[in-house]
Amino acid sequence: MRVLVTGITGFAGSHMAEFLLGQPGVEIFGIYRRRSRLEHIEGLADKTYMIEPGVASIQTLQKAFQPGKINIIDCDLNDTFSVHKLIGAVRPDRIFHLAAQSHVPTSWNSPYATLQDNIMGQLNLFEAIREAGIDPLIQIAGSSEEYGLVYPDEVPMKESNPLRPLSPYAVSKVTQEMLAYQYYRSYGMKNIVSRGFNHSGPRRGENFVDSSFARQIALIEKGLQEPVIYVGDLSSKRDFTDVRDMVRAYWLLLEKCKPGEVYNIGSGSTRAVQESLDILLEMSTVKVEVRVDPTRLRPSDVLILWADASKFQEATGWKPTIPYRQTLQDMLDYWRARV
Repeated sequence: MRVLVTGITGFAGSHMAEFLLGQPGVEIFGIYRRRSRLEHIEGLADKTYMIEPGVASIQTLQKAFQPGKINIIDCDLNDTFSVHKLIGAVRPDRIFHLAAQSHVPTSWNSPYATLQDNIMGQLNLFEAIREAGIDPLIQIAGSSEEYGLVYPDEVPMKESNPLRPLSPYAVSKVTQEMLAYQYYRSYGMKNIVSRGFNHSGPRRGENFVDSSFARQIALIEKGLQEPVIYVGDLSSKRDFTDVRDMVRAYWLLLEKCKPGEVYNIGSGSTRAVQESLDILLEMSTVKVEVRVDPTRLRPSDVLILWADASKFQEATGWKPTIPYRQTLQDMLDYWRARV
């Protein structure tokens, strides 16, 4: 079985690659852009083969593949020619579409790039699949941010909840989901959408809330930052799942769920961001002050994200196994090793 992971050098993508290494009979392929940071796959160096940009044709690209390696191929999803060449060469049986501009505050600063990367990149992927005449199972990574404005009587959130997106990122994810449905209905493309709620753990980007706290604590412990943690809104509530549980869920999504459907994936519990900070402060070896930074506040924020994941759990039997405290401990230790 050939499996393609878009965004393999990213947070979820790198954990997906590690998970796939444990699945028998799987040939792993990944997409990266030449400006991508590669530190997330440093630990897989002996198992990866980086295919340099500039491969001229489908045939020469196929000849470059290394058996038994994670073949990581330079390809910008916004470049139609490159995407068609990649899909024509790999001809995957399954695709985990994880590549995206995934940071909500960045989407406020760069709305055009967010919509371009997330929507047009997926469109290019779909059209390349059609041209290649293949019929893979495809996971589309949606987001709980699609729910946006949620009223008190609408939690926990079911897949049937209204979508009221509150950021350019959320709008891009709603559009990706609608595009996946349209291609399923129009062309029979086997797209399955996961609306993943917050997932965290080692390698989480420093711009995301609990990872930002962990990184700042690690810097303070090393004497590289004054003993002050800068925060945004601590009252927002989030449903956190460990990324290692999340990628296992993505695999089960393609194993057991129905094309054309949408599935929430989350822990089924919610906690204020303040609680994440409090747990990390308990784990710290130093005493710090907490200070609100106005630049970390969003123009409009989602007040609560809380998953009703019963549809997915009934289809797959999946349940998260890693406690949130362990997620935070592993993430803090990750930053302690890197700063």
